[in-house]
Amino acid sequence: MVSMIASQLEDFERRIASELRSEVAFIEAIGSELVGAGGKRLRPSLAFLAGELLDARREDTMQVALAVELLHSASLLHDDLIDDADTRRGAKAAFRRYGNVVSVMSGDYLLARVLGLLARVGSSAFTELMSTTAARICEGEVLQFQMATLETWDSSVYQSVIEGKTAVLFAAAVEGVALVAGADVATRAALRDYGMAFGRAFQLRDDYLDLLGEHTALGKPIGGDLRDGKVTMPVLTLIEDGIAEALAIVRRHAGDHGDVERMIALVREHGGDLRTKRAIAAEVELATRALARLPTGAARDALAALPLAELERLS
Repeated sequence: MVSMIASQLEDFERRIASELRSEVAFIEAIGSELVGAGGKRLRPSLAFLAGELLDARREDTMQVALAVELLHSASLLHDDLIDDADTRRGAKAAFRRYGNVVSVMSGDYLLARVLGLLARVGSSAFTELMSTTAARICEGEVLQFQMATLETWDSSVYQSVIEGKTAVLFAAAVEGVALVAGADVATRAALRDYGMAFGRAFQLRDDYLDLLGEHTALGKPIGGDLRDGKVTMPVLTLIEDGIAEALAIVRRHAGDHGDVERMIALVREHGGDLRTKRAIAAEVELATRALARLPTGAARDALAALPLAELERLS
């Protein structure tokens, strides 16, 4: 997969650095550190593979990849402040170093750069897609807090949360390319369905590992979501089953000594781990089925391999 889009990913690093240039040192530093940390560049990779699949113009694909990644990066800056996070990708969170105002305004600066990219793309359909995506991201974050505050823990609400947190950006990366490439409605729908299913699988896997992963592999303490009062699927299944001890731990944000370890034991005892794995497998299957509606070839194979990797991380 990497070799197929290696040159585009290299070009992406140069182009995104250019988008982040600012005469204000703090803004440029925050943007460069956040986006420069990179991660796996999963969303740009999705865009580039969709571009290969559809034989789209590479410049159009690049603009989509940049817009989606900058929107994602802006959301991370805001998320860290909302979550009162200490670190981001192993480094001290921006608001911890520069303060709330600088961090928030730097996130807004990234959003402004997204607007510039949308203007250059010149596609009203892509602009509308990005507007909807940004709104869903905000709704997902607020909904997560609403669910905790009102104690309205529900599987359908949780799905809306993980779609807003992750899946809509995955979908935007691939559907956005289809839009600017002028693909037909069926192709756009297939890529959107793929992106949503893959994104849900990705977030489910992330939520699973946050509680049931290994500390050394995660690079952070396990149970972070639980301590933040966030109910993810491994725990949600217990609450919906009426396990009173699990609910008590959630309500006190795992504040008592040994709460995280006890929740892990409860999740394994009542099958929350297995049900989460089955949910991930079901989403991977949905992503695979969506791709089956698209032309065969190396690009489709590479797209299919990405959600399958989420299952492999749990084995």
